[in-house]
Amino acid sequence: MTFPFAISGPRRLRFASSGFSGLALLLALQPAAALAQTRPAVPAPGPVTPPALARLPAPPPPSGLPQLQSQVSCPALQQRIQATLGGEAGAWSISVADPSGRLLAEVNGRTPRVPASNQKLITTAFALDQLGPDHRLSTRLWQLPDGRFRLTGEGDPDLALPHLQRFAQLALRNGGSSGTATGVVRLELAEEPSQVWWPSGWNPADRAYAYGAPITRLAVTSNAIQDAVQNPPARLQTLLQRSITQQGGQAQLQLVSSRSPLPDGAVLLYEQPSAPMHNLLSLANSESHNFTAEVLMRQTAGSWDLAQAQQRTTTWLMSQGLPLQGIRIIDGSGLDRSNRLTSHFIAALLLRMDQHPYARNYLASMAVSGQRGTLRNLFTDPALQGRFYAKTGTLRGVRAISGVLLTSDGARYVAAISNGSAQPNTVIGQVLRQVQSGTSLCPL
Repeated sequence: MTFPFAISGPRRLRFASSGFSGLALLLALQPAAALAQTRPAVPAPGPVTPPALARLPAPPPPSGLPQLQSQVSCPALQQRIQATLGGEAGAWSISVADPSGRLLAEVNGRTPRVPASNQKLITTAFALDQLGPDHRLSTRLWQLPDGRFRLTGEGDPDLALPHLQRFAQLALRNGGSSGTATGVVRLELAEEPSQVWWPSGWNPADRAYAYGAPITRLAVTSNAIQDAVQNPPARLQTLLQRSITQQGGQAQLQLVSSRSPLPDGAVLLYEQPSAPMHNLLSLANSESHNFTAEVLMRQTAGSWDLAQAQQRTTTWLMSQGLPLQGIRIIDGSGLDRSNRLTSHFIAALLLRMDQHPYARNYLASMAVSGQRGTLRNLFTDPALQGRFYAKTGTLRGVRAISGVLLTSDGARYVAAISNGSAQPNTVIGQVLRQVQSGTSLCPL
């Protein structure tokens, strides 16, 4: 049986077989008499009083999941960590928890500090929870009704020259653009305005380096070569122009706002997917890739307006029942020094994510002590190597390393942020060894 239908707005070139929802299919298979019996009776005519608006109660707090306690419950470990910090205690915030939610030890745990790239622990948790481990970013080539083409993107960090060559080939294969000479491609590039390429709080000096590359939707090699590409759309136009010319065509390229909707009747010619979410999470957490983290924050929030993305990230954190006192979300990567986190909050987030359905994906995205990512050269002694899955963070005067330490008595969630320690890596290593060897100090 076929069903007539109208298509309006952007549409895909190929359609998959359509299916009814379970309820619609059930109704379609019922005889008319049965349908008649399911229809509500028509009320008799007369005055109608509008029903009072119902007020739903506030949703209950998350239940069935361990919540991080407020009081320290392992004085022996607390004393050991305080002794390890010594006179530097004022520069540190450290929290240690176990899977039942016990706060085993804490020093300045409620003090807001600059977290550096520990900020990515929030961004990646938000993305994983909302989008799932198989989600992919997309770069799409559309053909518009007047024969022009439009390239749209979602910030794929691995977009590269071979992909541009593919887009050029497809545009030429589809006849260039109507109303022009054969082989002339009129191509629009949908991009963000230059004033939002960098979060306003990023240090201008950082913007010259690859780790401070601008955040755009169509970012070839993450807008970095050895250093940051300062004008990504200009580079993109040069590469596309070259690709089209090498394939025997001519290009007329134009920048348009990414906020401009596609016209009715636009046809999707080709979609280039990114690596799946679990790869993107690893790039952000294990390798601490700022560009990827910023893109994930925007895409997960459903807005490339940074203020909206900040607000929606914070709203999600509130829905998780996490301790947000003193927390300030400014960007997705932690490069902005106006971000503020507490070690108590990070420990609670790690505890929450270890109970998440995608807990394994979250843990697998971390650097691993002595083995992988930004921890490959740290904590290589037998007691810690391969046993600490964590996110590092580094800015001038800031060192943060937080994650899950595997012990003989199960997982320990360790959050450590230093704003001013002289030898932070050494101190964190000592704290981890105290937690590792002190499981017998904290009996249930």
